[in-house]
Amino acid sequence: MVLCPECETDLDLDEDELEEGEIVSCSECGTDFEIITVSPLELNPVEELDEDEDEEVAEEEEEDSDY
Repeated sequence: MVLCPECETDLDLDEDELEEGEIVSCSECGTDFEIITVSPLELNPVEELDEDEDEEVAEEEEEDSDY
């Protein structure tokens, strides 16, 4: 049994079929997690960038490419 790190709900995952880098979601709280390692199972919350942060990153990349 794998518990959601955020709300401790059973994520109901088949641990034998998970792959590193896969994204899984909690059906209860809706948090997305990336599978970092499968043995032992380690989940890392996926940080979602909002649109403002996406625009700031794009602007910084444009400035950096001018050099």
